[in-house]
Amino acid sequence: MPVPAGVDVNAFDPVPRLNSRARKVRPSRRSLSRITTLHPCIAARIFKRPRATGNLTSQVTQQTQRTQSKALATNQPAMARRISLLAVVLAVAAVSAAAQNCGCAADQCCSRWGFCGVGSDYCGKGCQSGPCDVPDTNNVSVASIVTPEFFAALVAQAADSCAAKGFYTRDAFLSAAGGYPSFGRTGSVDDSKREIAAFFAHANHETIKFCYIEEIDGPSKNYCDPTFTQWPCAEGKGYYGRGPLQISWNYNYGSAGTSLGFDGLGDPDAVARSPVLAFQTALWYWDNNVHSAIVSGQGFGATIRAINGALECDGKNPTAVNNRVAYYQQFCQQFGVDPGSNLTC
Repeated sequence: MPVPAGVDVNAFDPVPRLNSRARKVRPSRRSLSRITTLHPCIAARIFKRPRATGNLTSQVTQQTQRTQSKALATNQPAMARRISLLAVVLAVAAVSAAAQNCGCAADQCCSRWGFCGVGSDYCGKGCQSGPCDVPDTNNVSVASIVTPEFFAALVAQAADSCAAKGFYTRDAFLSAAGGYPSFGRTGSVDDSKREIAAFFAHANHETIKFCYIEEIDGPSKNYCDPTFTQWPCAEGKGYYGRGPLQISWNYNYGSAGTSLGFDGLGDPDAVARSPVLAFQTALWYWDNNVHSAIVSGQGFGATIRAINGALECDGKNPTAVNNRVAYYQQFCQQFGVDPGSNLTC
């Protein structure tokens, strides 16, 4: 889509991001980067010494101790090699397991290390996906954080010639947010501020500072994945990015439509016609894929991975990642909250 007349291109992000993105709802994968300690049982095997087996005389005991000390000193290099080799083997095994085990069942959590299971070790802090434990909801008012002044400044970034000028409104956002009681209301007040800052950082990036409703050149792109047979693509319909988070792909439109009560597969354009529905689809995606990451302490970087990690994380598009982080830090500063750690992906 050509940039509308009167729009300051230089004010936008240096790399356009309203493009093809991979948004299958699949858990991210992480691996252990290193093994820092040996399990006590393994260490005991490596360093085990003979135990006393009876009433030995002092002379025999002393001789045994001298013999053991000499043997230990002689074998130290070999032991070191054995320890190093064992650590490497354990690390490789851990990485392999982490890579294999994060396609968890629906009732299991993917832990911070990439393993599936239930309980606090898997569903607690750092949980990547699944029914992760999250802090209790609070009585924070989202409207008190997203003030009229904040929202007005947000949408004022868009030039008069932008397609979305006047489309995104604070009333529409608050109406949509009312359907998601955990959004911006989970954990501490600072947690609430960080989540709201993260949401608007991604929305600011995805819409090029609230200039667009639909993805640039969206109709020319194919976002139909026929392998999702429960969400069959309708002939002549395009499932390209629309709304604040640019929801895309037939399986997202179909699932969102079922949840929100609109024909996502037959009428995906409805998202671009209704400001409330546009925010609802964005918050639907956020609630299902992003919310647990930001409120469970994984940091803003985990939200990038949940939204567009396949195309941006792990060095694929550092400029886009840095843009998102910059917006997040800016909004955190406006809300008076520390952005926390783990900002990139």
